[in-house]
Parts: sequence; structure tokens; C-alpha cells
Amino acid sequence: MMRPGPANIFATLIFASIIFGVPIIQAVLELRQGEQPQALDVFAQKPTVDNLRAYEASLEEASWAVKNLRPWMQYVQFVLLKEAGEKALIGRNGWLFYRPAVEYLTRRLVTHKGVSGPGDPLHAIIFFRDQLASRGIQLLVVPAPNKVSIYPEMLTRRAQGTGGVMCPETRELYYELQVAGIEVVDLFAVFHNAKEKRGGASARAFYLAQDSHWSPAGAELAAKAVAQRVLERGWVKPGAVEYAETPVRLRRLGDLVRMLQVPQIERRAPLQDVVCEQVVRQDSRALYQDASDSEILVLGDSFLRIYEQDEPGAAGFVAHLAKELKQPLTSIINDGGASTLVRQELHRRPQLLANKKLVIYEFVERDIRFGTEGWQLIPLPPASAAGVIR
Repeated sequence: MMRPGPANIFATLIFASIIFGVPIIQAVLELRQGEQPQALDVFAQKPTVDNLRAYEASLEEASWAVKNLRPWMQYVQFVLLKEAGEKALIGRNGWLFYRPAVEYLTRRLVTHKGVSGPGDPLHAIIFFRDQLASRGIQLLVVPAPNKVSIYPEMLTRRAQGTGGVMCPETRELYYELQVAGIEVVDLFAVFHNAKEKRGGASARAFYLAQDSHWSPAGAELAAKAVAQRVLERGWVKPGAVEYAETPVRLRRLGDLVRMLQVPQIERRAPLQDVVCEQVVRQDSRALYQDASDSEILVLGDSFLRIYEQDEPGAAGFVAHLAKELKQPLTSIINDGGASTLVRQELHRRPQLLANKKLVIYEFVERDIRFGTEGWQLIPLPPASAAGVIR
């Protein structure tokens, strides 16, 4: 029988010191503060499954090691092991990717043809279309591609030269919506074609390197593509408001860095220089503002919020769409909630449908499978109750 070598013995001692040292240090700290060691609480209640789970959670929440050592361990994992935790993946050249978006692309979902239900986006969108059609309102669907779908080569070198990867689930939804007679703007094709002309991931990429959202250039490109479809279909006529653009420079910390919740990483993460084009009225130079009596209602998630409702304001998708259409719009925006929550908000505020001719419905691609609250059927109030003007 082989004897363990010095390296194995040393590693065992280190592991044992961590296992036994942390609770001892925790108990000493609690005694110095005049408190009873929390570890003894386990003897003060019945050893049921629920009590033991609650005890474990309270230990972790109060643990000195968790509060002081875990962030440093996560920082070491991030730097040395290229491990970013549950919400992010580390790509190439400093790029980060939202893990659920990557899982949406890489994990295949077994579907059963012809079966629809509360979790089925096709069924929910058709139901929504029919609700709007009964009021004489058109629907335009605009899925926003995941960053990894447009820049897979920045996640892994093996995707170099692919130009982009569309998830079969996304492709199937596009096809089924078109078969159902629902208009869809294929932003995947729009971004792919523009990326090919630009030559890949450049400084003017259509998505931010350390953020899950599109860049200002991406938001503007998407707005132009949607406006072109709206005008081609003649659903509304161009308005009479002339807008201009004013450049604003920002330094942003990506949302994927903030999701890690590790101060050591946040302090060392480079801020990304971002140039936004704020939309202003030519006559008054006032920043773009929504108008509740617009003929167009835009629904969407954080892809509409970025640059629009947060810094610098009036520089996101909605403002640039208004500029292209020469008229202010009405919008409902809910971070992460485009699959169901924005339609629930519309149910609560049916007056926003007054005077509407078109609803533009944006949602991020991953929500096709992972949408918050699923894809519920949300009936709209009767047109009379909504005060709809036709």
C-alpha cells in the first residue's frame, strides 16, 4: 500500500484547517461580541428537514467566512480559473456573456408539435394579436437576438467564421409566427448582414463587451429596421416632428460585471467608453419624450430601457424609432418581463390603447424559453372600457 506523499499530506492539512478552522473562528468572534455561538442553535429546535434547512441558511447568512472570504475566492476563481459564477461566462478579449442566454442557444429543448399551452410563446402571441385585431390594431413582433447569437466567436474560438448562430427554437418561432400571419422583424438577419459589412466584432460592435445588451449602434440599427418595416406596410404615416441627434459620451460598467456581486471584480473591471446619440426635437432642442396619445405603442424589456430610461436618457431604441417615424411614441418597458409582465401592465392600463393603430412587441430571444412568468394568456379589457378611439 502506497504512503501519501508530502504534497498530499499538505493539501489534506490545508483542507482540514479550512473545514474545522472556519467554524471555530466564527464561534470565537460571536463569543467576543457577547453572543451565543450560532452553531448551538441546532439543538434548540426539532431536527426536521425544514428546520435544518433554515438553520443552514442562517449560518451561511451570518458567517464571517461567507462575508469576508467568499468574495476573494470568487475573485481568484474569476482571474485564475476563468469562472464567473452562475450568471455569467467569460469569453475572449474581455467579453462576458449572460449564462442563461448561452444555455438557451446550447441546450436543446424537446418539443411536441401541435401542443400549446400557457408556456407556449406562439399561443400567447397569437392570442395577443387577436385581442389587438378586434380593436383594429396591428401587431409587429421584434425578438432581440441574444449577444451570443450575433457574436459567438467572442465566446469561443471554435465559432470563428460562423458569422452568428441562430437557435433552432428561435427559427421555428419566426416561421410559425409568419405562418400565423404575424409580422416579425428578423433582427438576427439585420445584425448579421451589418456585422459582415463591418468586419466582425470591432470597436463599434452591436453589443457591449461586458453587458448583456446591445450597444448604442445596435439599438439604432434595430430602430431603423423596425421603422422601415412600419413604413413599408403603411400602418402609420410619417409624422411631422423633426428630431436631431446630440452625441453624449458615457463610461459604463457592464451589467454582467454587476451581476457577479463581487466588489473586488467591480473595482478592477474596465469601464467601457460608450457614445450615445441623444434624440432631441429640432425646434426646441428638448430631449425626446413619449406621448400617450401616439398611434404607436411599444412594449419591451431592458433592451428598450438601456440608454432610454437610464443614462443618458432619450438615446435608446424608442427614441431612435420615434426619430425615424417622425413622431413620439407610447411605451411600456419592464426589465426581464416582456414575455408576460408588459402585457399584464397593458391590461391594467388599457387607456394606452386609445388612438392606437400599431403595437410593436419586443422581447429578448432567450425569453422564448426562459421568460419571467412564462407566456401567459392576458386578456385585454373590452374596447369600451379601455376608451379606445377608432
